Amino acid sequence: MNLPAAGLDLRAALRLTVISDAHLARGRTHTEIVRQALRGGATAIQLRDKEGEDREFLAAAQEVAVLCGRAGALFLVNDRVDVACLAGGGCHLGPDDLGLREARGLLPFPALLGFSAGTPAEAVAAAEAGADYLGVGPIFATSSKEDAGEPLAVEGLAEIVAATTLPVVAIGGIHTGNAAACIAAGACGVAVIRAVVSAATVAPAARALRRAVDLALEKEE
Repeated sequence: MNLPAAGLDLRAALRLTVISDAHLARGRTHTEIVRQALRGGATAIQLRDKEGEDREFLAAAQEVAVLCGRAGALFLVNDRVDVACLAGGGCHLGPDDLGLREARGLLPFPALLGFSAGTPAEAVAAAEAGADYLGVGPIFATSSKEDAGEPLAVEGLAEIVAATTLPVVAIGGIHTGNAAACIAAGACGVAVIRAVVSAATVAPAARALRRAVDLALEKEE
């Protein structure tokens, strides 16, 4: 099991989430992506697979859970509450997925539950329904998610941060050049796919992003 420890500083643990998507990874497997991302300083891993076979996805999730446990990183599964339960991780849901209250009833304590919010109202509702943190975006234009919608920009991010006390992770078109702007707008961290997963070398890409986020957080202290 890779459930978070008591007394976890969730904001710190979410400073760099790498979303592993094998379809964007230059032929690398989830395990290869995650191993390198953790080596580069990722503090959380979210496993995402929209098209794979269930058994293969579960096997990958179980392998990734072990890697995250060894590294002291958070492990989350995108969309699939069943896989999260079986692999011993948290889960990140969107508006079209299983409801937060239903998911909370299925996940073992203290598994984390995240939610993708695009408006202040969605952020407030997610907090009331039991979310532990929010993924907010897209902040910038992105091609990693076809139905991502129009970019919120950092102004939209700041509005959502102001509407909730939950930790907020910025996502969507984020890279080393704009990560600091997301932190300045109030996000506790960033989540990325292409900037790390599609990079020629995963670990250095993750390391550069982690450095950018750490420096930005230091400025905000």
